Amino acid sequence: MSAVSAAQGLVSAGSRILAAHGVLDAYGHISCRHPDRPDHFLIPRNLAPALVQPDDVVELDLDGNPATPSADVPLFLERFIHGEIYRRRPDVQAVVHSHALPVMPFTVVANATIRPICHMCGFLRETPGAFDLADHAGPATNLLITSPDLGRHLAEHLGDARVVPMRAHGFTAVGTRVEQAVYHAIYTVKNCEIELASRKLGEPQFLSQGEAEACERTMDTVIPRAWNLWVRQSAPDLAEGN
Repeated sequence: MSAVSAAQGLVSAGSRILAAHGVLDAYGHISCRHPDRPDHFLIPRNLAPALVQPDDVVELDLDGNPATPSADVPLFLERFIHGEIYRRRPDVQAVVHSHALPVMPFTVVANATIRPICHMCGFLRETPGAFDLADHAGPATNLLITSPDLGRHLAEHLGDARVVPMRAHGFTAVGTRVEQAVYHAIYTVKNCEIELASRKLGEPQFLSQGEAEACERTMDTVIPRAWNLWVRQSAPDLAEGN
């Protein structure tokens, strides 16, 4: 199997895993940087995430154009999220964009922030406040990242963090590999669910900076355990040995 075929399989599996966990529904998407061309990336065609097969994963340049210009393939409107993050962040090898509802309150309440609340979520320690498209494109947009220019603004707001909330829209998570980006997306949603539930009891206690850093280092080493389970559950046809 070629490196590109393997990467297409990872994107397909990640897409279906995220759909199974409710992080993606009919909308949202995952991509990975091209394994041989760092100035290109692989992303599904415009398709509901749960339906993505490896053959549905297409190659785009960082401007969001198909690598094969003659290819008549419907593409995601917000593919510019991915291209501009890859352009700004050489360390990022995978990107997830989600509209998961448990995250939404943290994007629309003034001064709300996403902070790590359990040991699975130390990676959230540097999460910025919500990116507001209105600051860059005015008060009458559809809130979507539909151009390279808007994608650049989002990538700048993300900075060196792993996750960026997006006002009234959702969030985008990144990783150094597909498996890590999927983990970050799933546990961002879980972290928000825990905080929302905790606030019914009182003011929650968040992880300290040192705890968050130590937890992130530890949990990153065991992501393969979760990934292998998730593939077996949600994309068994893509599991090793099949």
